[in-house]
Amino acid sequence: MRDVDQDPVDVNRYDTQAEDHAYLEDLAQLPPEDVRKLLDVGVSTEEDRAGTFLQMDRSVVHRKTTQPGLEILGITEAAARYDWLKDYLWQQIQPDQDSYTAHSRQLPHEGYFIRVEAGVRLAHPVQSCLYIAKQGFAQNVHNVVIAEPGSDLHIITGCATAPHLTAGLHIGVSEFYVKKGARLTFTMIHDWGEKVDVRPRSVTVVEEGGVLVSNYISLRPLGTLQMFPTTYLKGRGAVGRFNSILVASRGSHLDVGSRIVLEAPETRAEIISRAITYGGDIIARGDLVGKAPGIRAHLECKGLILNDGLMQAIPELTGHVPGVEMSHEAAVGKIDRGEIEYLMARGIDEETAVSTIVRGFLNVDIEGLPPGLQAKLDQAIADTQHDMM
Repeated sequence: MRDVDQDPVDVNRYDTQAEDHAYLEDLAQLPPEDVRKLLDVGVSTEEDRAGTFLQMDRSVVHRKTTQPGLEILGITEAAARYDWLKDYLWQQIQPDQDSYTAHSRQLPHEGYFIRVEAGVRLAHPVQSCLYIAKQGFAQNVHNVVIAEPGSDLHIITGCATAPHLTAGLHIGVSEFYVKKGARLTFTMIHDWGEKVDVRPRSVTVVEEGGVLVSNYISLRPLGTLQMFPTTYLKGRGAVGRFNSILVASRGSHLDVGSRIVLEAPETRAEIISRAITYGGDIIARGDLVGKAPGIRAHLECKGLILNDGLMQAIPELTGHVPGVEMSHEAAVGKIDRGEIEYLMARGIDEETAVSTIVRGFLNVDIEGLPPGLQAKLDQAIADTQHDMM
């Protein structure tokens, strides 16, 4: 399939200038309303993270590491410090890929560089937050993550806007490198304004025996979202897994998918998607490409329509050689009335019955979440259910 934005946005109607924000030694210095917003996307002000990166508009306002072997920098500082970073920066994504990558290259607004050294296994997740505070601002970031051989890294990245903000544009260009025998878990939680346009552009390369687990969660209203991250499993035995939970309210348009290209023998891939619309549009894409014998891959996309809206599932499987094992399952529908009546017969009122079914539908196994973040996610799903009802 082609990487074509089905809902183009005029990048020129957004402001590319913003005042600089002061650097903060402690996240607790943030205003209480911003702290609450960060907590909603899994960014903690407590000392339970291996490292933290926070960017507001175009300013890096906080970065910190608490464990040896972990490095967190703004991308500008990293490029100035390491000449070798040119071998990673703009190598998997070309600036002329589309109008968004071109805009990001022409008018860069920082982004993060996160690297964990070979053999280092972090005891706690790293957290990052790309935050838009200025109404109508276009935030263009470029991120590079490197998990060196034998390392283990979990990044929780919470992307959000200030409580007062309704409109803006976020373009996030990200390149991930998972070296031999390394493991990268990347959990992304979005909570944008109701008219914010979001355009992530991401590519991951996984070497021999490496593992990528990518979790994506978008439960709150936004304007438009279009993303199609691609992962290349280049080494024997590499693994890629994508999990996503999507909810679209009235006025929201989500075009979300994932592509995994299995290029080496004995590679494994899985794409699992759960999507609910209660008035918005969701296009859920999945693309598995098998290019080596002995690979196994599965794609599962399920959508639920609770109210008027669009739900479209587009699964694709492409095999290039004999000996590939690939499968997919896709379903779009509504809540079965029989399930509701079954629960009501056991003394549950109709609204609670529907909420129970929705909660079960959204129950995707998100690996590696800290208990506090899992509780926050459970509460967010409960709040979303209330809005749906």
